[in-house]
Amino acid sequence: MIPIDLSGRSALVTGSTQGIGRAIAAGLARAGASVAVNGRGAESVDRAVAALTAEVPDGRFTAAPGDVASDEGTAAVLAAAPAVDILVNNLGVFGAREALEITDDEWRRYFEVNVLTAVRLTRAYLPGMTGRAWGRVLNIASDSAIVTPAEMIHYGMSKTSLLAVSRGFAKAAAGTGVTVNSVIAGPTHTGGVEDFVYQLVDRSLPWEEAQREFMRRHRPQSLLQRLIEPAEIANLVVYLSSPLASATTGGAVRVDGGYVDAILP
Repeated sequence: MIPIDLSGRSALVTGSTQGIGRAIAAGLARAGASVAVNGRGAESVDRAVAALTAEVPDGRFTAAPGDVASDEGTAAVLAAAPAVDILVNNLGVFGAREALEITDDEWRRYFEVNVLTAVRLTRAYLPGMTGRAWGRVLNIASDSAIVTPAEMIHYGMSKTSLLAVSRGFAKAAAGTGVTVNSVIAGPTHTGGVEDFVYQLVDRSLPWEEAQREFMRRHRPQSLLQRLIEPAEIANLVVYLSSPLASATTGGAVRVDGGYVDAILP
């Protein structure tokens, strides 16, 4: 096993009270980083910090509540975590909608939450990282950035935008010791995804059967042929956050279960 040591490093993971974000927070803490846990409400963040502390007894977690899709919430998060070495822009919304039924407000919301939050926080933290000559920015994208599902093109658009944002900020950080990458996550097993699956398959089916039906009908190109567990996404994020990934920047790194039928990215 190659050891990953993030001792002395600090991290902020947005949307980390549950799902992929929470798994990333746990993974970074296990590697030794101190982790600021983020969610919109103080109560949900406090519950997540307590649960993460029980899960990773030696971990160091702090609460950084605030809706980073708003100016006020962003200010609150920056006050709770004024400087970090590792920024993981994980917050995102998703859902199914027929293409011609997506309203202007929905298009704006998906861009605001899934893209502009990452831009805003990167703009806030990147100067400190470059000044210290070390840092990691990771934007959690999706296979939908490349293989856009017909039922969620607004989501796919936002994740495609994140790939461009990551590449652009990587160029802005060129030669500084700071890396910026996007992580292309494949279909992942979270509570939110369970709800999404049941939007598309028979709600009376038991979960294991519903998952198989969803993958068969709606994600047949997955080579894994199952949903990815959040910890499997977190493993790649922890690696990319480490000194071991010092030569990986400006990339779109896949942990998609072979979902994207392409050699690159």
